[in-house]
Amino acid sequence: MPTIVRKSGTTLMETRREVLHAVSWHVRANIWSPPTDVYETEKAYIARVEIAGMREDDFEVLIEGDTLLISGSRPDLTERRAYQQMEIRFGKFSTSVNLPGPINMEQARVEYKDGFLTIVIPKATPGQK
Repeated sequence: MPTIVRKSGTTLMETRREVLHAVSWHVRANIWSPPTDVYETEKAYIARVEIAGMREDDFEVLIEGDTLLISGSRPDLTERRAYQQMEIRFGKFSTSVNLPGPINMEQARVEYKDGFLTIVIPKATPGQK
């Protein structure tokens, strides 16, 4: 099945995300966004979040209007340590994805495997709401 790739101009959601990232140290210093891929196939919209070290129950996945919201909290180790290098983020995270078309929410599915949370949301078929 061929993959459909759609790249349009900057959406309101992308602009919002860029602004939040730019000022996050002022507004939400403790909330971060994990790397997220979003793509579309003939039959579904797919979001794939790279977030190792969690369980499927640790995530909250919501759809509000045409926006997919993914959040959770990755726990930090409780032991005291002196870092030489620190790149792995811990604590609360949140990311949002704009869904470009009508969806079939009843058939959506979520899977967490090998450090990736994958959300597959089928597109609505004609005549389906």
